[in-house]
Amino acid sequence: MSETASPFRRHLRHGSTSGQPLTRRDGVLKVTGRAQYAGDTHPEGLLYAVTAVSRIARGRVISLDVTAAKAQPGVVEVLTPANRPPLSHDPNEKMPPFGFRVEVLQNDTVRYVNQPIALVVAETLEAATEGAALLKPQYYVEAARTGPANGGRYKPSAVDIGEPARTERGNIEAGFAAASHIVEAEFATSAQYHNAMEPHAIVAKWDGDSLTLDMPNQALALSTRYYAAYFGILAENVLIRSPFLGGGFGSKVMINGPQILAILAARMLHRPVKLVLTRAQMYGPVGHRGASWQKLRVGTDGNGKLTALHHHTLVTTSSFDEFIEPTSDASLPLYASTALLAEHEGLRLDIGTPGPMRAPGAAPGSAALEVTMDEAAQAHGMDPLAFRLLNYAETEPGTGRPFSSKALRECYAAGAERFGWSKRPLGPRQMRDENGFLVGWGMGTAVFHCSHFPAQARATLRADGTALVETGGVDMGQGAWTALAQIAAEALGLNPDQVEFSSGRSNLPDGGVAGASGHTASAGLALHNAGEDAIARLAELAMGHPDSPLFGAGNVGVVAQDGRLHRRDNKERGESFVQILARAGRTELVGTAKAARDPDVAASHAMYAHGAVFAEVKVDPELCQVRATRLVGAFAAGRIINPRLVRSQYFGGMIWGISFALQEEAVMDPRTGRIMNADLAEYHVPVNADVPPMEAILIPEDDLYVNQLGIKGVGEIGLTGTVGAIANAVWHATGVRVRRFPIRIEDIMPSQSV
Repeated sequence: MSETASPFRRHLRHGSTSGQPLTRRDGVLKVTGRAQYAGDTHPEGLLYAVTAVSRIARGRVISLDVTAAKAQPGVVEVLTPANRPPLSHDPNEKMPPFGFRVEVLQNDTVRYVNQPIALVVAETLEAATEGAALLKPQYYVEAARTGPANGGRYKPSAVDIGEPARTERGNIEAGFAAASHIVEAEFATSAQYHNAMEPHAIVAKWDGDSLTLDMPNQALALSTRYYAAYFGILAENVLIRSPFLGGGFGSKVMINGPQILAILAARMLHRPVKLVLTRAQMYGPVGHRGASWQKLRVGTDGNGKLTALHHHTLVTTSSFDEFIEPTSDASLPLYASTALLAEHEGLRLDIGTPGPMRAPGAAPGSAALEVTMDEAAQAHGMDPLAFRLLNYAETEPGTGRPFSSKALRECYAAGAERFGWSKRPLGPRQMRDENGFLVGWGMGTAVFHCSHFPAQARATLRADGTALVETGGVDMGQGAWTALAQIAAEALGLNPDQVEFSSGRSNLPDGGVAGASGHTASAGLALHNAGEDAIARLAELAMGHPDSPLFGAGNVGVVAQDGRLHRRDNKERGESFVQILARAGRTELVGTAKAARDPDVAASHAMYAHGAVFAEVKVDPELCQVRATRLVGAFAAGRIINPRLVRSQYFGGMIWGISFALQEEAVMDPRTGRIMNADLAEYHVPVNADVPPMEAILIPEDDLYVNQLGIKGVGEIGLTGTVGAIANAVWHATGVRVRRFPIRIEDIMPSQSV
């Protein structure tokens, strides 16, 4: 296959609804408060559950005052390890890919702070809360393992979800031996917690062996199989309803112990049970981004070309399970080094198991990589952008696989021009604003892989000319309902207003996983194919009937547009969907489809979205306070379905980059293992006043290989370039290379003078 030939039959678009900046379908419901989230569900006979959680990180629960809790008026039951009914699946046995080990009162062992140690169920939330407080647990306490000094280091066999822990391409020793310059740097990134606006919640209701769950969930069909296994029922007997999610960022793709306990209580008590975690309780059992300690070593020849890149990461995981964030892998896909080595170590601590969090691996790894690339450019006296262009990879480094598209150069050029990069002084501490603040400019390259999950969909054409399209997908706030409906409308030749979109339920065709920036491509392709299947069936009805103007048009073909089918060679010869269905005596016509990535195409091409982020910061020369004051990002992410939503996603990623670089960290007490800022008052994330003027430039890109629609993800790439860009801008303002995140005042204060 040639570089320019597409393996797919390209879809013809006539008056396409895709590419239009439509407003969100669910926008009015959300801003008027009519969108119903899981916690808003109140079935008849509802009971309220509250988890009692551990306040120690390691040890055992030796007593609970269950009598006092049960004496609280309104308390119905207290679940502890002593009376918890059995489960059909061992909670210590993992269920790939996202079924981690969970704590569900299987014993009295405590493995982390905020681990559930009891569940109190009551007629009211207040009674359940008071009952949990009355338990007054007593503990046998063991010393908590909280950091590199006392944690357990080991070499994992895999990182992320089954990826290799060590990847070497080329001869790393020979690469460094050939280098004339070597830059070495060490970095530290703090643990981070998802902190979605909507806390983890569940309303569980049993009807015999059928289970209905109202809950925020990023993987509906997959989760039904997990819950079915735990409760010994068929997956088709589990209905998950998740019409709205108030953010997920990866934390709601995994099942967790508190939710299993709520389901168990509902079956035990024969009444529906609601459980909503408090903000503080989300710091433990529902995943987070682990802390990392990274070492980078970069070798270059006399001209500045990379000869070797070694990226080593020590990353935290729990004492009883494993999720190793693939941090070092951020160095693999981007720069043209003749030798690459990415490797990981694990550090077992007494914490809840980490999990996928927005741009897993890529966020912390790219932060360290981009700062190191700037240091390497500095060693050669080169402009950072010129250095990156010099080391631009034409093919995937080490594998030689061609990139499915090559738009990164356009991202560099467009972003630099818009930002005014050509006016940047090469050295640091050379710019000040009118108030005397130090001004710095920095940049970072953005990259994120193009995920694709198997998905299914159904499209129904109705006798009145409208359509119903269905897939069990998820909208976490990114606008999926709107973009997916646009894709379906285009395939059906209808206006989006003529398409009813149904999603957010597990009893619909499997919409795949809403994660890894792959949902629009995955569910979207399934909807597109289902629409095409419906149109093909409709065309067969028309072309086979002698009274139709499309009779015998099979060799020419037909086009669906504006609710009509017309001959491809003559737009005037056609008829409406309504006419075709009426003549056939049909009230509806159904098309179905499955969609998945072609493994041969995936094996032959490296598939990524690319971008470049340019940042301006200002630093108070006396107080050393840092503010991001301007961000410009240019991104190439395939075919854009809805530019309004895409820009929103880019902005969200860039704002998260500000948070990562300057604000966000979970502060652990090294003596107790407790997170000391487990609330949104002290766990700092950007508010409106922290967000500077931003611009996201959409670089046109027609990727012929990534999938039939040319769609890539946009939810995470904005984060990957921003952190390094801000850190590099801080160096340009102050002359200080900061190598831990978030950047603190004390990291730059000692070297500053007016």
